[in-house]
Amino acid sequence: MDLCVTIKGVSFLLQTGMGILGNAVVLMAYAHIIYSEPKLLPVDMILCHLAFADLMLLLTRCVPQTMTVFGLRDLLNDAGCKVVIYAYRIGRALSVCITCMLSVFQAVTIAPAGPRLSRLKPALPSLVLPTFAGLWFLNMAICIAAPFFSMAPRNGTIPAFTLNLGFCHVDFRDNLSYVINGVAVSTRDFVFVALMVGSSGYILLLLHRHSRQVRNIRRSQGGGAETRAAKTVVTLVVLYVVFFGIDNVIWIYMLTVAKVSPVVADMRVFFSSCYAALSPYFIISSNKKVKAKIVCAAEQEQPSVETTESNDK
Repeated sequence: MDLCVTIKGVSFLLQTGMGILGNAVVLMAYAHIIYSEPKLLPVDMILCHLAFADLMLLLTRCVPQTMTVFGLRDLLNDAGCKVVIYAYRIGRALSVCITCMLSVFQAVTIAPAGPRLSRLKPALPSLVLPTFAGLWFLNMAICIAAPFFSMAPRNGTIPAFTLNLGFCHVDFRDNLSYVINGVAVSTRDFVFVALMVGSSGYILLLLHRHSRQVRNIRRSQGGGAETRAAKTVVTLVVLYVVFFGIDNVIWIYMLTVAKVSPVVADMRVFFSSCYAALSPYFIISSNKKVKAKIVCAAEQEQPSVETTESNDK
């Protein structure tokens, strides 16, 4: 194994391991919160669902990608490829849609109460689950073409209009199918990214106005819970937009060259998965509920370890 392959494999392995661990910890923390509290706030429900979508993305894309980099072949048959590619497409779509949903819900939450918002704000908790259901059905419908075109890798020359993922091929067979799929996915992504950028810009504007009006109060109190939550949401959106931009710059480059280097394709996979791998650690560091549950679990584990050691002595 040469140095380039080793670096690539270690990079994917670290990204996959850290991402799966971080999202799993967030999900377990929220499971404990749901068990101990009567209900979750809308933002907490959305963050929990975001961690699930990101975990789904990492398991269906980064895990087989990492195994392929290290030389494992014939991981999946045709049926397995259809299931994995469909699940990956849905997970990736939900990641952008739920991040957008998080930004929009937070913008509505901190917006000044008006004639319409005064009726909408109390209804936010009841709108979370229907919005989740709508996003699932929307993305399942948009991604429905992926299973029909997915198959296990074949020996020989790769046909035109085929996405070579290493562990699976997505063969669109003709230019029309390739273009329709690309337009549908790209339109969805850019619409939701535009919504999240717009709502995040509105959040920043509200925070700026709010900080000027109550600067002295906030200095003494250290900032309100809504302000901290809004800053968390804006940072997650910025994180997503940065990696989304890198992903699409590489994608545009891939469309403009006749033959794409495998290194470039692997770079796109890596950067497109960075948000899913890094976002749970930002949630852990910025969300007091999640952090408290993790600290509590660690403190409960420490006495048991010390008791075991004392008994061994």
